[in-house]
Amino acid sequence: MSVSFGLVGKVAVVTGSTRGIGWSVAEQLAAAGAHVVINGRVEGPLLAERAQQLSERYGVETLAIAADAADSKQVAALYQAVFKRWKRLDVLVNSAGILRDALIGMISDELIRETIQVNLVGSIYHLQGAAKLMGRAKSGSIVNLTSIVGVEGNEGQAVYAASKAGVIGLTLASSKELAPQGIRVNAIAPGFIHTDMTAQLPPEKYELRSSLIRMKRVGTPEDVARAVLFLASDLSSYVTGQVIGVDGSMQI
Repeated sequence: MSVSFGLVGKVAVVTGSTRGIGWSVAEQLAAAGAHVVINGRVEGPLLAERAQQLSERYGVETLAIAADAADSKQVAALYQAVFKRWKRLDVLVNSAGILRDALIGMISDELIRETIQVNLVGSIYHLQGAAKLMGRAKSGSIVNLTSIVGVEGNEGQAVYAASKAGVIGLTLASSKELAPQGIRVNAIAPGFIHTDMTAQLPPEKYELRSSLIRMKRVGTPEDVARAVLFLASDLSSYVTGQVIGVDGSMQI
């Protein structure tokens, strides 16, 4: 028996989707038949290339929109463009985020502002924009990307942990508020995932992080994307207000 995700013809916005986890999520949704908005912080050839790749591979409609999650006006313009194109929105995946490490006592004002603005405030901007469109149809799924660090904390990542813990609070509160409108809100908390960002870690730090995973392998963007696909689809139609760890039983 084949599995139906119920995403054919649906419209999905995936923030931070030109690379890493966001790109893998966009691919999974397009493969399931959803029309996908590819989003990156700045305009550039990669944005258009990614949208074209999905359209050619999976036969879905795509839209490439540059919008900085930290800029409320740019985020509002993104949802205006989505409404103009499709007059609806079914899925939002809040994937855009940044990671800046700093020990307590060495944390700069700039690091605090940038991390909180992109990871937490940006998620709020997008959630509000998406909820307005989803509310028209009284249905939709919002998936926020948090982190195991937002659940457990980690040395040298106090600000990042605070921003991602805030995303969990946003998920839990908005799931209660939006449930009467038929809009579900859940979160995924990835562990150590192999991306361009983690590949740049010094070898000794990469090995240390890897050694903390009890499943004995580093996660892939596809591991996270498949969990997002479940939460975006009809398979999770009665699931809301949940934080699902995708971490291979990582201990930090």
